[in-house]
Amino acid sequence: MKPAPFDYIRAETREEALAALSEHGEAARILAGGQSLLPMLNMRLATPSVIVDTYRLSRAAQIREAGDAVEIEAGVTQARLLGWDGLAGALPLFAKALPWVGHAQTRARGTVCGSVAHADPSAEIPLCVAVLGGEVVLSNRRKSRRVKSAEFHIGMMMTDRRDDEMLTALRLPRAKPGEGYGFAEYGRRHGDFAVVACAAKVTADSITFGVGGVGDTPVVARWDALDGSALDDALNACAWGLGARDDVHADARMRRDLVRGLGRRAIEAARREITA
Repeated sequence: MKPAPFDYIRAETREEALAALSEHGEAARILAGGQSLLPMLNMRLATPSVIVDTYRLSRAAQIREAGDAVEIEAGVTQARLLGWDGLAGALPLFAKALPWVGHAQTRARGTVCGSVAHADPSAEIPLCVAVLGGEVVLSNRRKSRRVKSAEFHIGMMMTDRRDDEMLTALRLPRAKPGEGYGFAEYGRRHGDFAVVACAAKVTADSITFGVGGVGDTPVVARWDALDGSALDDALNACAWGLGARDDVHADARMRRDLVRGLGRRAIEAARREITA
């Protein structure tokens, strides 16, 4: 299939992109790396009348460390973040999850902020942002605002972004001593969207556990330092509470089993990092 007709605007700067959004509002869609939007256009699942291409912004986009946070600007590709020298030390959860995101070819074009803005519930990057408690920076021509990831993702491919706003950066907390991170995923093929993905941040006193691919948004639970049967019970309650549904990829029972199994694997991997 081919896209419905649309007008095309190629933004050379962030200001140009924001001006286009201010003018066209809900009729416009941002094109970043295009790995999600272009298939939706071809299948006419999205039919905007204006496309604002921001790919040229990637030339100036930065990954910067600011105190206890890492800021990833719009335009930073997934491949660039994966190749960043500071990734394993600053964002170890991303270092574990990014190799599961698509393939080398798609990571070379797909952007980190674009994945968060697209809000696919099976995508790995929004899950990691949710587990870390990251913030989304949204900007229009007048101002910027920060929104916690839990408040930004409000439904399947639905976000808190306003029609005149663009997601201009992510702010993620740096890893601290005494924290361990784990990630585990099952998909039909490596590189496909996850049937179920689990991510964990563990300290000596707590577990932050996230699940993607089951609910309409990433789901995050926080527990004390559970172990043994208590952890099994918590994972089981989480699996049932997600309201898993049957589809062509897996039935609800399989998804619950995956949450229990992959969840324990991710948590145990995170604990090994603390004791290593």
